[in-house]
Amino acid sequence: MNIEAILYTLSSWFLIPVLAAIVMAFLYALYHLGQFLTEVWQRRFGKNYCCHLAKLSEQKKLDSEELELLILQELEGLKVTARVAPLLGLVATMIPMGPALAGVSAGEMSVVGEQVGMAFAAVIVALMAASVAFVILTVKRRWRLSSLLNIEKQQQQVNSEHAVYLQRKSA
Repeated sequence: MNIEAILYTLSSWFLIPVLAAIVMAFLYALYHLGQFLTEVWQRRFGKNYCCHLAKLSEQKKLDSEELELLILQELEGLKVTARVAPLLGLVATMIPMGPALAGVSAGEMSVVGEQVGMAFAAVIVALMAASVAFVILTVKRRWRLSSLLNIEKQQQQVNSEHAVYLQRKSA
């Protein structure tokens, strides 16, 4: 068995896992789209909307660095999806091209159509997953960092009021 045959066999083994990963990325993006739209609704029409970071900050007495780490952890899956899904789409496009080109040389156009159709469908789904994840990531990052800034301002205000109180008490 020559090296080309080994590489072809190895690459064909990756097709099903890559397609499964693309479907999972798409479902993950759809799930987060639902969460995102719910948050948009709450921000627009919720009378008492309060970011979960503010609640966590009050309940667990987290400082801004710990809150920033929570933000990074929350957005990590979206970031990975936005960056990896296009790569998976490219892989899913390239793997069927070997059989498609072999079909062209053998004159089997039905094989070509099937392989190319699958390749393009996979890349479209992957790009849609990446696009949705990227938009949600961008907006949520802005929202979370804005909330973090507001929390830091509130903490500074409380600290300065406490310092003034202590100063008055000691005088």
